[in-house]
Amino acid sequence: MEQKETDWENCYQIGDTHWDKGEPSPGLADWLDEHPDLPKGTVVVPGCGFGHDVRAWAEAGYDACGYDLAESAVAGAREQTPSELSTRFGLGDFLADEPTELFDWVWEHTFYCAIHPDRRDDHKEAVKRWLKPGGEFLAVHYFIENDEPPPYGTDRDEVIARFGDDFELVDDWVPRSYPNRTNLERMFWWRKL
Repeated sequence: MEQKETDWENCYQIGDTHWDKGEPSPGLADWLDEHPDLPKGTVVVPGCGFGHDVRAWAEAGYDACGYDLAESAVAGAREQTPSELSTRFGLGDFLADEPTELFDWVWEHTFYCAIHPDRRDDHKEAVKRWLKPGGEFLAVHYFIENDEPPPYGTDRDEVIARFGDDFELVDDWVPRSYPNRTNLERMFWWRKL
Protein backbone atom coordinates (compact mmCIF):
# COMPACT_ATOMS: atom_id res chain seq x y z
CA MET A 1 0.00 0.00 0.00
CA GLU A 2 1.39 3.38 -1.01
CA GLN A 3 2.04 5.87 1.79
CA LYS A 4 0.97 9.46 1.30
CA GLU A 5 3.25 12.30 2.32
CA THR A 6 2.75 13.54 5.87
CA ASP A 7 1.17 16.98 6.19
CA TRP A 8 3.65 18.33 8.74
CA GLU A 9 2.07 21.78 8.86
CA ASN A 10 -1.26 20.21 9.81
CA CYS A 11 0.47 18.19 12.54
CA TYR A 12 1.79 21.42 14.07
CA GLN A 13 -1.56 23.19 13.60
CA ILE A 14 -3.48 20.51 15.52
CA GLY A 15 -0.75 19.99 18.13
CA ASP A 16 0.15 16.44 17.00
CA THR A 17 3.87 16.85 17.69
CA HIS A 18 4.51 13.74 19.77
CA TRP A 19 8.10 13.62 18.45
CA ASP A 20 8.87 16.95 20.14
CA LYS A 21 10.35 16.21 23.56
CA GLY A 22 10.84 19.85 24.58
CA GLU A 23 14.64 19.51 24.72
CA PRO A 24 17.59 18.80 22.44
CA SER A 25 18.44 15.29 21.36
CA PRO A 26 20.29 13.61 24.27
CA GLY A 27 22.82 12.18 21.82
CA LEU A 28 23.54 15.64 20.44
CA ALA A 29 23.85 17.18 23.90
CA ASP A 30 26.38 14.52 24.89
CA TRP A 31 28.31 14.84 21.61
CA LEU A 32 28.58 18.63 21.95
CA ASP A 33 29.80 18.23 25.55
CA GLU A 34 32.38 15.64 24.46
CA HIS A 35 33.76 17.73 21.55
CA PRO A 36 34.24 21.28 22.90
CA ASP A 37 37.45 21.85 20.94
CA LEU A 38 36.07 21.34 17.42
CA PRO A 39 36.13 24.48 15.24
CA LYS A 40 32.89 26.43 15.70
CA GLY A 41 31.52 26.64 12.18
CA THR A 42 28.10 26.74 10.60
CA VAL A 43 25.44 24.05 10.96
CA VAL A 44 22.06 23.47 9.33
CA VAL A 45 19.37 21.38 11.01
CA PRO A 46 16.79 20.08 8.50
CA GLY A 47 13.41 19.24 9.98
CA CYS A 48 14.31 21.47 12.93
CA GLY A 49 10.80 21.61 14.39
CA PHE A 50 10.69 24.01 17.34
CA GLY A 51 14.48 24.43 17.21
CA HIS A 52 15.69 22.65 20.36
CA ASP A 53 18.72 21.19 18.56
CA VAL A 54 19.43 24.48 16.77
CA ARG A 55 19.62 26.24 20.12
CA ALA A 56 21.93 23.51 21.51
CA TRP A 57 24.38 24.06 18.63
CA ALA A 58 24.23 27.84 19.09
CA GLU A 59 24.79 27.54 22.85
CA ALA A 60 27.90 25.46 22.04
CA GLY A 61 29.25 28.33 19.92
CA TYR A 62 28.14 27.39 16.41
CA ASP A 63 26.32 29.58 13.89
CA ALA A 64 23.15 27.51 13.65
CA CYS A 65 20.39 27.49 11.04
CA GLY A 66 17.15 25.56 11.41
CA TYR A 67 15.18 24.61 8.31
CA ASP A 68 11.68 23.16 8.19
CA LEU A 69 8.84 22.93 5.69
CA ALA A 70 6.14 23.54 8.33
CA GLU A 71 5.50 27.26 8.76
CA SER A 72 4.14 26.74 12.29
CA ALA A 73 7.32 24.89 13.31
CA VAL A 74 9.52 27.71 12.06
CA ALA A 75 7.32 30.32 13.78
CA GLY A 76 7.45 28.33 17.03
CA ALA A 77 11.23 27.95 16.78
CA ARG A 78 11.66 31.70 16.34
CA GLU A 79 9.37 32.43 19.29
CA GLN A 80 11.25 30.03 21.58
CA THR A 81 14.76 31.21 20.67
CA PRO A 82 16.43 34.03 22.64
CA SER A 83 17.59 36.82 20.37
CA GLU A 84 21.16 36.70 21.70
CA LEU A 85 21.75 33.22 20.26
CA SER A 86 23.44 33.00 16.86
CA THR A 87 20.52 31.30 15.11
CA ARG A 88 18.27 31.74 12.13
CA PHE A 89 15.35 29.73 10.82
CA GLY A 90 14.32 29.16 7.23
CA LEU A 91 11.12 27.84 5.70
CA GLY A 92 11.46 25.37 2.85
CA ASP A 93 12.01 21.82 1.64
CA PHE A 94 15.56 20.76 2.52
CA LEU A 95 15.31 17.81 0.12
CA ALA A 96 14.44 19.94 -2.92
CA ASP A 97 15.70 23.45 -2.25
CA GLU A 98 19.01 24.91 -3.29
CA PRO A 99 21.07 25.77 -0.21
CA THR A 100 20.84 29.23 1.27
CA GLU A 101 24.60 28.83 1.85
CA LEU A 102 27.05 25.96 2.24
CA PHE A 103 27.51 24.65 5.78
CA ASP A 104 30.31 23.02 7.76
CA TRP A 105 27.82 20.63 9.39
CA VAL A 106 24.45 19.07 8.69
CA TRP A 107 22.82 17.70 11.85
CA GLU A 108 19.64 15.72 12.03
CA HIS A 109 17.75 13.79 14.63
CA THR A 110 15.60 11.17 12.84
CA PHE A 111 14.79 13.43 9.86
CA TYR A 112 15.83 10.54 7.60
CA CYS A 113 13.25 8.31 9.26
CA ALA A 114 10.49 10.91 8.93
CA ILE A 115 10.59 10.96 5.13
CA HIS A 116 9.24 8.25 2.85
CA PRO A 117 11.96 5.73 1.86
CA ASP A 118 11.39 6.62 -1.80
CA ARG A 119 13.01 10.01 -1.01
CA ARG A 120 16.09 8.70 0.77
CA ASP A 121 18.32 9.23 -2.25
CA ASP A 122 16.97 12.81 -2.37
CA HIS A 123 18.02 13.08 1.28
CA LYS A 124 21.59 11.94 0.56
CA GLU A 125 21.87 14.34 -2.40
CA ALA A 126 20.51 17.21 -0.29
CA VAL A 127 23.07 16.60 2.46
CA LYS A 128 25.84 16.63 -0.16
CA ARG A 129 24.41 19.80 -1.73
CA TRP A 130 24.16 21.73 1.57
CA LEU A 131 27.63 20.79 2.86
CA LYS A 132 30.91 22.50 2.07
CA PRO A 133 33.65 20.29 0.59
CA GLY A 134 34.90 18.16 3.48
CA GLY A 135 31.85 19.15 5.54
CA GLU A 136 30.50 16.83 8.20
CA PHE A 137 27.16 15.10 8.62
CA LEU A 138 26.06 14.07 12.10
CA ALA A 139 22.82 12.11 12.38
CA VAL A 140 20.72 10.02 14.72
CA HIS A 141 18.66 7.34 12.98
CA TYR A 142 15.74 5.52 14.54
CA PHE A 143 15.94 1.73 14.19
CA ILE A 144 12.28 0.82 14.47
CA GLU A 145 9.74 -1.40 12.77
CA ASN A 146 6.55 0.59 12.39
CA ASP A 147 3.30 -0.58 10.81
CA GLU A 148 1.96 2.97 10.62
CA PRO A 149 4.86 5.21 9.58
CA PRO A 150 6.30 7.72 9.91
CA PRO A 151 8.80 7.08 11.34
CA TYR A 152 10.03 4.72 8.65
CA GLY A 153 12.42 2.11 9.91
CA THR A 154 16.01 1.65 8.87
CA ASP A 155 19.05 -0.24 10.08
CA ARG A 156 22.81 0.21 10.15
CA ASP A 157 23.40 -1.75 6.93
CA GLU A 158 20.93 0.38 4.97
CA VAL A 159 22.42 3.64 6.29
CA ILE A 160 25.99 2.53 5.50
CA ALA A 161 24.97 1.41 2.00
CA ARG A 162 23.16 4.71 1.35
CA PHE A 163 25.91 7.11 2.45
CA GLY A 164 29.12 5.06 2.22
CA ASP A 165 30.03 5.97 -1.37
CA ASP A 166 29.88 9.73 -0.83
CA PHE A 167 30.90 10.08 2.81
CA GLU A 168 33.67 8.70 5.01
CA LEU A 169 32.32 7.16 8.21
CA VAL A 170 34.18 8.78 11.11
CA ASP A 171 32.31 6.86 13.81
CA ASP A 172 28.96 5.34 14.74
CA TRP A 173 27.55 4.32 18.11
CA VAL A 174 24.42 3.90 20.22
CA PRO A 175 23.78 7.31 21.83
CA ARG A 176 21.93 8.23 24.97
CA SER A 177 18.31 8.62 23.85
CA TYR A 178 14.94 9.77 25.08
CA PRO A 179 13.55 7.12 27.51
CA ASN A 180 11.12 5.64 24.96
CA ARG A 181 13.94 5.20 22.42
CA THR A 182 16.70 3.62 24.52
CA ASN A 183 18.79 1.29 22.33
CA LEU A 184 16.60 2.05 19.29
CA GLU A 185 18.75 4.86 17.89
CA ARG A 186 22.20 4.93 16.31
CA MET A 187 24.34 8.01 15.78
CA PHE A 188 26.54 8.39 12.70
CA TRP A 189 29.35 10.88 12.10
CA TRP A 190 30.25 11.24 8.42
CA ARG A 191 32.66 13.43 6.46
CA LYS A 192 31.82 14.41 2.88
CA LEU A 193 34.29 13.04 0.33
